[in-house]
Amino acid sequence: MQRFTMNRRHLLAAGMVAASLTVSGTVFAQARGPVIGVSWSNFQEERWKTDEAAMKTAIERAGGTYLSADAQSSPAKQLTDIESLISRGAKALIVLAQDAQAVRPAVEKAVNEGIAVVGYDRLIENPNVFYLTFDNVEVGRMMAREVLKAKPEGNYVFIKGSGADPNANFLFQGSMEILKPHIDSGKIKNVGEAFTDGWLPANAQRNMEQFLTRNQNKVDAVVAANDGTGGGAIAALAAQGLAGSVPVSGQDADRAALNRVALGTQTVTIWKDARELGRTAAEIAVQLASGKKLAEIPGSMVWNQGPNKANMHSIFLRPVPVTAANLGVVIDAGWATKAAVCQGVPAGRVAACN
Repeated sequence: MQRFTMNRRHLLAAGMVAASLTVSGTVFAQARGPVIGVSWSNFQEERWKTDEAAMKTAIERAGGTYLSADAQSSPAKQLTDIESLISRGAKALIVLAQDAQAVRPAVEKAVNEGIAVVGYDRLIENPNVFYLTFDNVEVGRMMAREVLKAKPEGNYVFIKGSGADPNANFLFQGSMEILKPHIDSGKIKNVGEAFTDGWLPANAQRNMEQFLTRNQNKVDAVVAANDGTGGGAIAALAAQGLAGSVPVSGQDADRAALNRVALGTQTVTIWKDARELGRTAAEIAVQLASGKKLAEIPGSMVWNQGPNKANMHSIFLRPVPVTAANLGVVIDAGWATKAAVCQGVPAGRVAACN
């Protein structure tokens, strides 16, 4: 698969007028700039709050009005949420899909009504939707590389993301690009893989518990699809006295995961700066709501490597792997405080915590 590395560009045109009125509940006054509707899949994971803060600030700074809805992990609710955002005057939508297939009817309705849609972080494969994310295949590669460094052979378990989210397959694809030669040679044995419904840590923990039981605890490494699923896997390992001795991956650089990296129970988390993603989505949505075409968004490219090979105008941002060796990068960037990252870490164990 072709790699994509994108440098973030400043996307907003100068001279946009700041909005003087903001949304309150379900009723809002007419704004001077465009209303941008944001449909969140859920707020169960810490990182979406970070995305939202950056997104809201960028929309309002550009003269737009931020309007949001939380689907609470329900595909059915997300459909009605999107319809509600449209009826409330959204001129562009940013959609974090709970289920990429289930959300399609609402997205198609928006497109048919001339409302621009940005597929946020998760692919909604429709050529009339702009796709913004990090390079998730590369995220999968990064996770596998770090776990492989820590455990170059043995029994591997794969705690994948939600089967309803195309990102889960992109991540697994990237990981297997790195690990397949080692599997084919017999150095690594795949002793279990499972999707994690809803990306829920509790489901990941149950999957991991089953794999441990099935393999009499003889699991040497875990490639987990994000920090939530990684945390669930680590909880199962801890119950068997194995946390810290079995390398585990993750992504999102959640504060709890960064602390686990410092403590040594998680090997790597992939930092995808959600502030950059949120800002960029807001800037793209404002431009589309103001009349720009998908192809006119600076920095965009045509990408067609989704399941249906649809030509998508896309921007891919670059992720950063974070291990105990470079934990300081997230502290220096203001992503997480030293106190949060280093809580409970013995003096002298990790350079970033000294």
